[in-house]
Amino acid sequence: MIDKALEPSEIEDIITSRRAHVIAVGKAAAAMAAAYLRRTHVGAASILVIGTHGREFLPPNVEWIESSHPFPDVRSEAAANRALAAAERVHSGEVLVILLSGGASALMAAPIDGITLADKIATTRLMMNAGADIHALNTVRRHLSKIKGGRLAAACVGATITLALSDVVGDDLNAIGSGPGVPDSTTWADAAAALQRHGGDAHARSVRDALARGVAGELPDTPKPGDPAMRRVHARVIGSRNDAMEGARAAASERGYEPFVMTEPVTGEARAAGPEWLDRARRLIGSSGRKACVISSGETTVTVTGKGTGGRNLEFALALAQPLSTFPAMAVASIGTDGIDGTSGVAGAVVDSTTLARAARAGLAPPGNFLAANDSLAFFAPLDDAVRLGRTDTNVGDLQVLLIG
Repeated sequence: MIDKALEPSEIEDIITSRRAHVIAVGKAAAAMAAAYLRRTHVGAASILVIGTHGREFLPPNVEWIESSHPFPDVRSEAAANRALAAAERVHSGEVLVILLSGGASALMAAPIDGITLADKIATTRLMMNAGADIHALNTVRRHLSKIKGGRLAAACVGATITLALSDVVGDDLNAIGSGPGVPDSTTWADAAAALQRHGGDAHARSVRDALARGVAGELPDTPKPGDPAMRRVHARVIGSRNDAMEGARAAASERGYEPFVMTEPVTGEARAAGPEWLDRARRLIGSSGRKACVISSGETTVTVTGKGTGGRNLEFALALAQPLSTFPAMAVASIGTDGIDGTSGVAGAVVDSTTLARAARAGLAPPGNFLAANDSLAFFAPLDDAVRLGRTDTNVGDLQVLLIG
């Protein structure tokens, strides 16, 4: 993806004609930085990499910060402050290249004055448990941050180029990693409304007060389109869920399956989205007599009310155990392309026509019991149907695949 992004273009011209500094941040940070450095004609005067893993990909002269995901910690705050300092050192005739991937919001987190990191973490956790999607989460996180919502780019007096792997539906650069390198079209009022929808008065007073002050015009908003500091900004999505679906489509064809791609993103509450998705997939296949493969992608949410271990892909799959039991020779997999689904430590799960019967033989309770406890991993692990990929060095959302025949 990096090689494709640096093919002859305005972006490559800017990078190669100026002294470049690089900040790579996200789950794919190390892999993206390594790919950038392999472009020998590009080079970098300095390079800072903030990630969860992958230091082994990088040469020893690269500055590496291992940070925290899915929730920030003190390392995240230190990483954000280090990134701001690196941006501020870029001169007007130079360029800052931001290599961005999913997870950057947690890995690089410095709250605005008056908000503690603990308050910001609690806000994120409460909103996630209340079923907030990535757009609502990032609207709030941008406004509570010193670095998100274009503030990293605003700290740089040189040009800023963002090359992003998209883990969000719609590939909105403003939402990927909370948009540190691009202008923010959302407002304090949008952030306050999102907070109220997902947790409301349960959030810390300091957070609610900060948003109220922002709405009242007492705090500066994030940089908007047209802001002078944003005129030096360039950005491009270099990989997304569409690339994952195309890879799956090609693999299905190679294996003799007739591929059907559902272009509409899969969203909503995972346990409700699963059965609805299965109905759409079956209608799409229709009366096809060949082996068929349905492919889709997106990102669902989970409203957490139990204390179990799971994730959106596991709940999506678990909600299909009952309906799939009535269809022979059918299997579905739902996985996070980063290899990590929620709190589970696995990528997702496979569920098929035999899952319900095998679970009964294993003495497992009905799927609804596990869904009620948000404990979907405890259902799939004894059946050996959890998908364990490990970290994949990328993140372009979730992928669902149905096989029949």
